[in-house]
Amino acid sequence: MTQRLERWLSVLEPWEKKIEALPEWRRYGHLTRATGLVMEATGLQAPLGATCNIERQGDNGIEWIESEVVGFNGQSLFLMPLEHVDGILPGARVWAPGLNNGHCSGKKLPLGPGLLGRVLDACARPLDGLPMPDTSESASLFTEPFNPLQRTPIHDVLDVGVRAINGLLTVGRGQRMGLFAGSGVGKSVLLGMMARFTRADVIVVGLIGERGREVKDFIENILGEEGLKRSVVIAAPADVSPLLRMQGAAYATRIAEDFRDRGQDVLLIMDSLTRYAMAQREIALAIGEPPATKGYPPSVFARLPALVERAGNGINGGGSITAFYTVLTEGDDQQDPIADSARAILDGHVVLSRQLAEAGHYPAIDIEASISRAMTSLIPDERYRQAQQFKQLLSSYQRNRDLISVGAYAAGSDPMLDKAIQLYPGMEQYLTQGITEYSDYSDSCTKLNTLFSA
Repeated sequence: MTQRLERWLSVLEPWEKKIEALPEWRRYGHLTRATGLVMEATGLQAPLGATCNIERQGDNGIEWIESEVVGFNGQSLFLMPLEHVDGILPGARVWAPGLNNGHCSGKKLPLGPGLLGRVLDACARPLDGLPMPDTSESASLFTEPFNPLQRTPIHDVLDVGVRAINGLLTVGRGQRMGLFAGSGVGKSVLLGMMARFTRADVIVVGLIGERGREVKDFIENILGEEGLKRSVVIAAPADVSPLLRMQGAAYATRIAEDFRDRGQDVLLIMDSLTRYAMAQREIALAIGEPPATKGYPPSVFARLPALVERAGNGINGGGSITAFYTVLTEGDDQQDPIADSARAILDGHVVLSRQLAEAGHYPAIDIEASISRAMTSLIPDERYRQAQQFKQLLSSYQRNRDLISVGAYAAGSDPMLDKAIQLYPGMEQYLTQGITEYSDYSDSCTKLNTLFSA
């Protein structure tokens, strides 16, 4: 029996070597099923995250479209295409070009200063009509997590040019903040103000899952020609594959990491974190992951901190990434699962109020509901007490607004409310700011001192 087995193995061994020696272009599998966003292929082994090309019958003959391995079941691979799937036939061939003896090196995209001033899609293809970026550097989209003890603490104030944030929600260099709001209350406008006014060496903008119209509007009307020169814009609008939307967010973060590692201070703006989570939900549900919280599978809540934790300060003596993520609260519900999860992993949040926006109060920042967790370690105690007193007075006025407006409040009944009524016009003026108006950090502090010394 043993001799017979050895004889069979001696026959099979040369064939195994011949199969391993086949060139990559002959290592094909084929499609067996296509349902919704996901296609199933057999006859090919590839790891999760590997890039595979699927054969398609195009107008000019056979074409190959890019897809990614997002799961497997037994010997079947689950593939999600990055392009439209018209023309794919049953049994179409599948090829994994990046495979090397069963291993995949992962997707690599260009990095470096050659990207400055460019507008690219999630695959680094130009959207601005210019040639491919002139850079010889490329790297994987993902990096190893930081040792938290090696990060530089947040100890420098970052001037964002918005008075309400500078004075009452002071942001530190390397902090990660969220902008929470429903649709149409001024998230993009506030982001644009910070993109123009914030003092940073490099600005990286990730426009993820938003309207395509906003891409050109953001570049021309918000960044402008001068702002674009020190910026990199990665755009993955709502009409592209969910994989490309997720890849766009990862690519924007990887570009910011690269500039940080070069010792530069980076402002990372991502609009929006919610669309990133929705893209992951589409992928997870398509491959059969069960929904957990309001339709969101568990993998969504694992992906969010993995992305956000890549921003922040680098190792001692290195650069920094100060990140602003917009979070869409559906129906203005601050307890939306994504908003709730984002609040827990970010270093603070700025809440925008629809009521203020409808009253013509811009930026529509709800100071009472907003917080900067790094603020206490950035500013003197006296300034922190002023910010707290501002919030208390504003809250007192808002609670009694109806009584005041109908004349039912008797002066002298509540000393704090008396002071709030006296200072309210000044507080209202302090919180409002024009879109093109710049208020630096020192000016914001001076006006806050003036308000309380009056």
